[in-house]
Amino acid sequence: MEKMRKRSDYISWDEYFMGIAHLSGMRSKDPNTQVGACIVSRDNKILSMGYNGFPIGCSDDEFPWDREGEILDTKYAFVTHGEMNAILNYRGGSLEGTKLYVSLFPCNECAKAIIQAGIKKVVYDSDKYANTPSTLASKRMFTAAGVEFVPYERTGREIVLNV
Repeated sequence: MEKMRKRSDYISWDEYFMGIAHLSGMRSKDPNTQVGACIVSRDNKILSMGYNGFPIGCSDDEFPWDREGEILDTKYAFVTHGEMNAILNYRGGSLEGTKLYVSLFPCNECAKAIIQAGIKKVVYDSDKYANTPSTLASKRMFTAAGVEFVPYERTGREIVLNV
């Protein structure tokens, strides 16, 4: 009788954590952009997750989702980004030395929180705003603060959940 061997087609840690980040982003009610984030310990334990949305107590039906118009008529003054929510959702103490997986490269405001929280590595999927002042500021701060930022290397593997 042949001895059973372990599966060889299991997903990698990076696929797993970026998958969790994207799955978290699917909780966002934003009609345009869904961003998810997942914070992971040095030993690959999920510590926290977050997605972009309004703060607790601010109704998804009463606050604006618009992208254009006066600032108070748009989502930009009110939405908490996925990275910030992941940091704020963590209740376990220090995030020093952790890794953040995020579906979209962090803005400058989230970059400040990432640095202050002690997160040391950011793995991002999309960098579609690479040349905007906000993203350029993030990269400059990350570099100065010693936060490594690396693009997620897509494998092309399709992961399907039927729940």
